[in-house]
Amino acid sequence: MNLTDAQGLAARIRTEIAKAVVGQHDTIDLMLTSLFAGGHILLEGAPGTAKTFLAQSLARTLGLHFGRIQFTPDLMPGDILGANLFNFQTSQFILTRGPIFCDLLLADEINRTPPKTQAALLEAMQERRVTLDGKVHALPPRFMVVATQNPLEQQGTYPLPEAQLDRFLFKQVLSYPTAEEERLIVATHGQRTGTPDPAELGVETVADAAAIEQIVDLVATIRLADEIVDYVVRLARATRETADLESGVSPRGGAMLATAARARAVLEGRDYVIPDDVKALALPAMRHRVVLSPAAEVEARTADQVIAAIVDATEAPR
Repeated sequence: MNLTDAQGLAARIRTEIAKAVVGQHDTIDLMLTSLFAGGHILLEGAPGTAKTFLAQSLARTLGLHFGRIQFTPDLMPGDILGANLFNFQTSQFILTRGPIFCDLLLADEINRTPPKTQAALLEAMQERRVTLDGKVHALPPRFMVVATQNPLEQQGTYPLPEAQLDRFLFKQVLSYPTAEEERLIVATHGQRTGTPDPAELGVETVADAAAIEQIVDLVATIRLADEIVDYVVRLARATRETADLESGVSPRGGAMLATAARARAVLEGRDYVIPDDVKALALPAMRHRVVLSPAAEVEARTADQVIAAIVDATEAPR
């Protein structure tokens, strides 16, 4: 697959999702970037901002094995991973696979469950495998998690552990639609109370696992010049050197940002990364990987503000 083919496929995916989801163009592009970069994405927003619907619509367009977990306070790790259950008729243990054994997993309201259960995803997200009773079980090579969470200010939420947040390529914060978009949403979906099936709205499958694999391979061939590498490193190190942050971006975060920039270049039809690719992705790739310092919290500053200031202050290659 070449760049033109990859761009065309991405355009078809956007077109199909747009049949069901009004607006959210930036979020859709980030989901595609994450998919082609082989990463995972965390969507945060108030209830009713189409987080779940976006994931369902994306899965519909890709023709992948789709799994969904509704996270609740009483959810246990075994409910995600599965378990070896004893069969009394055969006197043998039989593996009952959990919903995590799929290509694309929707982890819905992931912060509604305690950290112990959230951590069940760690190995799967990092190594695309799970371990049950000491035996390793491989997940599909393109396994992807699309997680949704409600703002931490809401009741009944648990903050995700830092180690888990670092496994997400992006954290995208969804905003409310514009007045015109909201009017279209009400006009389109105002006759139903529940979330519709994307298939009912005409969303069709336009890709498959083989096509996605080819694009992922194409992303790996995109040129990343030395000056772009240096730029990514300067941004990551700047987050560790500022007094506004108690904890900055890890080396893994910098490497993942570089991979994401390659994927964005593919979506833009280029075989090389430019500084604007890094700038455009810096905020969603870093906002969940930093911890504000007490002084910054007292001043009511946000991680987004600090990262934006770092990007503005860090000289980009010319």
